[in-house]
Amino acid sequence: QERMPQTPPFAAMFDSSGYSRNLYQSKEDNCGGLYYHDNNLLSGSLEALIQHLVPNIDYYPDRTYIFTFLLSSRLFMHPYELMAKVCHLCIEQQRLSEPGLDKNRIRKIAPKILQLLTEWTETFPYDFRDERMMRNLKELAQRIASGDEMYRKNVQQLLQNLIRKLATVSQYEEVLAKINATSTDRLTVLKTKPQSIQRDIITVCNDPYALAQQLTHIELERLNYIGPEEFVQAFVQKDPLDNDKSCYGDRKKTRNLEAYVEWFNRLSYLVATEICMPVKKKHRVRVIEYFIDVARECFNIGNFNSLMAIISGMNMSAVSRLKKTWAKVKTAKFDILEHQMDPSSNFYNYRTALRGATQRSLTAHSNREKIVIPFFSLLIKDIYFLNEGCANRLPNGHVNFEKFWELAKQVSEFMTWKQVECPFERDRKILQYLLTVPVFSDDALYLASYESESPENHIEKDRWKTLRFVSEV
Repeated sequence: QERMPQTPPFAAMFDSSGYSRNLYQSKEDNCGGLYYHDNNLLSGSLEALIQHLVPNIDYYPDRTYIFTFLLSSRLFMHPYELMAKVCHLCIEQQRLSEPGLDKNRIRKIAPKILQLLTEWTETFPYDFRDERMMRNLKELAQRIASGDEMYRKNVQQLLQNLIRKLATVSQYEEVLAKINATSTDRLTVLKTKPQSIQRDIITVCNDPYALAQQLTHIELERLNYIGPEEFVQAFVQKDPLDNDKSCYGDRKKTRNLEAYVEWFNRLSYLVATEICMPVKKKHRVRVIEYFIDVARECFNIGNFNSLMAIISGMNMSAVSRLKKTWAKVKTAKFDILEHQMDPSSNFYNYRTALRGATQRSLTAHSNREKIVIPFFSLLIKDIYFLNEGCANRLPNGHVNFEKFWELAKQVSEFMTWKQVECPFERDRKILQYLLTVPVFSDDALYLASYESESPENHIEKDRWKTLRFVSEV
């Protein structure tokens, strides 16, 4: 049996220049609709790029190319359309539809086609939530399997893995839906069932280190479910060569990216709620100092997303107006964290810290050292600006592949981070609290804030009156 082409891990896929050098030594500068410069693929017609994805007896596409093209092609066509073309090309070129199929020929090409299908199903499994994708996949897989018993097992394995992945994501989505359905505004709960919110974060978990670890659990689990294609689907527009069809017009198959952004917002509001809740100033001081310690530990772990959510919760105006409370807080540690996450110079300090964490993760000996959880909104923004800053097509109608190498490089780094197993033990009680305890809305936060430290000026006094009136109605 011929060995399958081996695939390196994501981190090794892209070198510092953004894509693998010397992959295309055998190619001319302009070859069959693909344009190269110094052996780097810069652009090509969509048809030529699709052809370049399809293996033949003497050729298997490089893994960086497969990832980059599968990621970016959805800006031009639906995955199911690409799948149909790939299947058609495989069947036509390898004459797989002929009745007297040559066993030797199948043995040479089958491992390569199977490998391509494996790459696709493992890296972009959500594409296969589409019935049309599944149909094409099964049809091509059956043709390969019919030639040889050995490949039948491989095909079964591939389909089982894919079905398991899709089942897992469906379960995860059900859990998220349940959590969202139960999340209510804390003020409403306080009025109807005040006894149900006797607890606060410190009674549930008095150790800031433990809380930072449980936050990291939530972050890694949610990161893990985001498919790389969700970044690209977030900014699909019309393809200028197609008059009226926008490429992702029909429907997105997942919303894990949005769910992750919602988690960030929830954590910010949870922090603000816990600070504004206590009636006594010394309790508020204790909660703020507790969260500063949690945030610091998140920084040490490499969990920048929770760190940023905690800082943004503390910076909400309902919290920052509590001047008497803040006057008692030892803020030296908080100032250091704020400095780390300072947005000036395009988050220069944070980006430096992120690079440090990334370096640490590359040479890590333990899962704990591998953790890199980026400040997620900024990651999306970077990818968005990269997309906005360059055209998808060149004036000659070619696909601008140079742009897509860069895009794939950023997304592939994220792919490495999301595959880390969380090294900390799960604590169900703390996780349950973090994910489901009711949090204050904006109005309720201000109300609690004014009741802790009374309004200081006319604007605040008027607002307080209005809020009290509304809350009593």
